[in-house]
Amino acid sequence: MPARRSLIAATAAFATSLATWTAAPAQAYPDRPIEMIVPSTPGSSADILGRVLTEEMAGMLGQRFVIYNKPGAGGVLGTAEAARAKPDGYMLMHGAAFSVTVQPMTERNAGYSLQSFEPICQTFKNDQVIVARLGTYKNVAEIAAASKAKQGGLDFGTPGLGTIPHLAMAEFGQITKVAFNHVPFKGPAESIQMTIGGQIDFAVAPLTAAASSGLAMPGLFAEKRNPSIPDVPTVKEQGFDVSPLSIGGMLAPAGLPAEIKTKLESACKIAVQSAPFQRIVKQTLQPADYFQDSAGFAANLSRDVESKRKLLTALGMIK
Repeated sequence: MPARRSLIAATAAFATSLATWTAAPAQAYPDRPIEMIVPSTPGSSADILGRVLTEEMAGMLGQRFVIYNKPGAGGVLGTAEAARAKPDGYMLMHGAAFSVTVQPMTERNAGYSLQSFEPICQTFKNDQVIVARLGTYKNVAEIAAASKAKQGGLDFGTPGLGTIPHLAMAEFGQITKVAFNHVPFKGPAESIQMTIGGQIDFAVAPLTAAASSGLAMPGLFAEKRNPSIPDVPTVKEQGFDVSPLSIGGMLAPAGLPAEIKTKLESACKIAVQSAPFQRIVKQTLQPADYFQDSAGFAANLSRDVESKRKLLTALGMIK
């Protein structure tokens, strides 16, 4: 009998020890530096905001973040690498939603989808704005009229084919039934310079890139006016319901343990309220509703996939 009691006690002790050992990795997280991929170039919104965000999160989590910029193929290269990572919380991604919502539909070999990721928190929202030389167009109705009158349509520049600025104008053209001639560039800075120089008629670019250009802003692609440029009306309030979603934030590979996700999300919520991060929010001209928790971010991403699928199908970019 004593031997049996000892066996039972030993078995119970082993079970308790096993349960503690199994739970330890989540409880101890993080016990080493966390790597984070930014699938865009240094100096982009995702890069600038991500660096300040992780500096604040590092203090709360007790581990530093190591950021790797992995641009290429419109964000596909870095995003694909993040999707393939082990879902243990030691490889994250901070980037634009475009790479996880639009690119898997337009790039057949992307190798991932929205379901490949676990949203942690939405940390930015980039409004897109139309910029033109001063004295050319007062509003978007004048742009539509001028393009309709010109053979071949007005030339407009964007950061590239299939980008949010391009899709915004494609949808605008669809609604107005007016043809525009798209001229893709390597980035917003180049399209803005071509507008200033008169090589193209206007450009569509993220507000953060266009705000200091000195160009006129006939319309903002957003649900509401941006407080940093309160006098610029949205395209929507001018009678054309076009307000493409351009958001981004922190994501992890799908399968991330719930305990780790909760810890990261909690740290993110506190970090975005810090003074250093709020300074960057103002510098990058973020609208008031830039932040969302994991549930809100996930809902926005799903909504973006559906709206972009409809638009891309209508434009003949996907079947």
